[in-house]
Amino acid sequence: MTAELSLYGLYVPTLLLLSILALICTRVLGRLLMRVGFYRMVWHPALFEFALFFIFLGSFSTLITNRG
Repeated sequence: MTAELSLYGLYVPTLLLLSILALICTRVLGRLLMRVGFYRMVWHPALFEFALFFIFLGSFSTLITNRG
């Protein structure tokens, strides 16, 4: 995995970009699950979203490292 990306001359860590992407996906999926009523079956919604964030982050990281 590359350590950093250059965006218009500003070096940004790849993990930061992946974290932002994972956060956006977590928020979108969380709102969708809230509309469906899934959170009534979840014991601790904040802990569930925290775990969901790391699932997305790990998945994106794996996709980036295994793209070759």
